Amino acid sequence: MRSARLTLALETGAVVLPDTGTIAIYRPRGGDDLSALPKDRLLVVQGFRPDHDAFAAQGYRVTVQGGSGHAAAIVCLPRAKAEARALLAEATRAVQPGGLVVVDGQKTDGVEAVYRDLGERLGVSATLSKAHGKLFSFAAAPGLEDWAAQPQQVEGGFQTLPGVFSAGGPDRGSMLLAEALPASLPGRGIDLGAGWGFLSRAVLAREGVKQLDLVEAEAAALDCARINITDPRARFHWADATSFKPEKLADFIVCNPPFHISRDADPALGMGFLQAAARLLQPAGVLWLVANRHLPYDRGLATLFREVKDIGGDSAFKLIRAARPERARHI
Repeated sequence: MRSARLTLALETGAVVLPDTGTIAIYRPRGGDDLSALPKDRLLVVQGFRPDHDAFAAQGYRVTVQGGSGHAAAIVCLPRAKAEARALLAEATRAVQPGGLVVVDGQKTDGVEAVYRDLGERLGVSATLSKAHGKLFSFAAAPGLEDWAAQPQQVEGGFQTLPGVFSAGGPDRGSMLLAEALPASLPGRGIDLGAGWGFLSRAVLAREGVKQLDLVEAEAAALDCARINITDPRARFHWADATSFKPEKLADFIVCNPPFHISRDADPALGMGFLQAAARLLQPAGVLWLVANRHLPYDRGLATLFREVKDIGGDSAFKLIRAARPERARHI
């Protein structure tokens, strides 16, 4: 959908990119087709590891931080309002004064509100609407400084940033799992999808923990975790949980897996985390899991682990202890 709008905008002259200089594109998704853009001048700014790696594999220059001095920027609008504003402020700052900033987004992700708000502040071009979305542009100028990402202090003394999961404070599922963890967690552990570190702090407060690997795909969330977790037993990995390779197999894993990227739930995403957990645990290892009750993980867990036990939860979340991964039979 994004590629269709962008291609049409370039073909019709609705957007005219500068002839020279770097074009930074912020937060495109791994499946986005960027072939309409000049590859040799393009800089992909993406902090989500799977998408970062997907563009790198296609030969694009990819970075987590956008830098400055670009001739133009393209912002692929995320759904979260605070994150969208922060990206727009960052892109506007990163472009040379008067340079072009292009905004592309779906109507379901709030592009209409962004168009209205930007129009009131900086003035925007006429829009191009296609495929349930909108594309427009404006000239980089001061005026969005108050939209810049600001660290937020939340319950428990944690720091978060706009756009990270549960930026406003610990989510209910993670809180339930933290309360259910046993008093002792001996050995080496992994927080799979660690976010900004809420569960990791709870794990490190248990007896017997020798080391904890925090595995998180979102660079901004992991940056927060580095601030929130100062325990020397913690090790931080910017990595896709489904392909992470530890130095040694873990004795235990804690996990509150994601189950959607867009608005629609995708249980396969969470199953990828559960499959990874079974692969990363040593033969007698234990997975401590929290999941939404409506997600169909039970059958998958039964094929991945020899022991699966419901250990509580509430009306919205279920807590599960899964032990002895089936892969142990083949070791």
